[in-house]
Amino acid sequence: MIPSPPPGPRLLGPLLAELRAARGWSQQRMAAELCAASGVPTLTRNEVSRWERQLRLPGDFWSAWLAAVLGVPGELLAEAAARSRRLGVVPAAVGPAGSRARLALLTLAYRWAGDPGGRTPAGPFAAAPPPLPGRPGRDDGRRPRRHGPRTPVADEPGPLGVHVPRGPDEPAGDGSGRGHPADRVTLATLRRWDDLLGGGDLAGHGARRLRRAVRGYRRAGPAGRRAMLPALAESAQLAGWLAADAGDHGGGLVAYRLALRAAVAAGQPPLAGYVLASASHLLADAGDPAGALVLARIGYAAGRAGASPGLRALLLHRVALAAALAGRPRAAGQALAGADRAGTPEPGREPPWLYWLDADELAAMTGRTLVALGRPAAAVPLLTPVVGARGRPRRSAVYGAWLARGHLGLGAVPEACAVAGEALLDAVRSGSPRAVGQLTAFRRGLAHAPPGPATRGYARTLTAARPYLPRHLHGRPSR
Repeated sequence: MIPSPPPGPRLLGPLLAELRAARGWSQQRMAAELCAASGVPTLTRNEVSRWERQLRLPGDFWSAWLAAVLGVPGELLAEAAARSRRLGVVPAAVGPAGSRARLALLTLAYRWAGDPGGRTPAGPFAAAPPPLPGRPGRDDGRRPRRHGPRTPVADEPGPLGVHVPRGPDEPAGDGSGRGHPADRVTLATLRRWDDLLGGGDLAGHGARRLRRAVRGYRRAGPAGRRAMLPALAESAQLAGWLAADAGDHGGGLVAYRLALRAAVAAGQPPLAGYVLASASHLLADAGDPAGALVLARIGYAAGRAGASPGLRALLLHRVALAAALAGRPRAAGQALAGADRAGTPEPGREPPWLYWLDADELAAMTGRTLVALGRPAAAVPLLTPVVGARGRPRRSAVYGAWLARGHLGLGAVPEACAVAGEALLDAVRSGSPRAVGQLTAFRRGLAHAPPGPATRGYARTLTAARPYLPRHLHGRPSR
């Protein structure tokens, strides 16, 4: 007898995979059954795989035959398909932020959205987590290396199927943090540094901190592992953020996937939603707004119930930016309105991993989305105070690039070039390749402006700053 699927809204891909597995069929067998029932011999296991991974949704013809072959009501599949369409189907083309890591994270997010409690074999911990990101930069206790290629690593078995990369000069240790200077870098310390430095300086420390967390989890007994899951999720989220800021998109996505698994296993939907919001930001920066919108929507839908006011606003801002970049102004406007209603971060109510969020940051996020929506007049007043503040150079650099685009949209070329020049200097100060990357769109827009003293002055500033600009971890210069 085929077991009934658990109640609650489902996504079509995970539901099809569950129903197929309940019958003990392979994807090849399911394709053969569909061909035999329908009389159409051209369906292959590749199409079944695309349906289950939600790269595509079956049309009416195959939906009817799927219901007949699997022995379930057609309404069940229709409701799951409708929910999948509301969330947005994963695009078939692989975006520029990575391929397998991106697809693995999107698939895992869909499965969690379809089964938030992880009750089915298709749930988030059904399969082994991916390998952790490699060892970017130096993490041997000396000053981290800002530029340069990733050092090859050797693998050490980890928990839940994870392989924990260990560098050739990294002592095995006992996970206690003794005997090695860099082992004393705590999660709280990394968070404080993150306000001052960029991923080019900190990604190595973040990866090392995550490896220690994974090794500690593996060595703990069964009773202690669940208590360690939140810290493991937080370490993985921060490692993913730092890797993304350093331009290592693949490493960031791998870390985010592990963070999502750990947060879901810990029973912390708000933290899992925050992980997906972080990953959405990575895809948005990497030029994949469709994937970013999928992750942001799932993160908000699954994490909003227990979210603090600041987190709820942040989740909606991630939806708004991704929708704006994807050319969906109505959805972006609705998300911005919701973020405004959510309020601002409240001291004592926000989780420690939202250490960086404040009212000024939320205002700047609104300004950034308004620039993406082509509304620079409303955006400039929101971005200007954050860019003018000192002490957080990466924030000034990132939002300075958006403010420069806002001025450019208003035709104020001298103001745009002045702001972009300051953003370049802040990018150098911060050591953040991501901050440099934000200026790419401004340079493209500036190419259409009439030449003059301001444009020539910015070109000279860029030429002078170029040798000092942080580079991606893989050695490609930030543009």
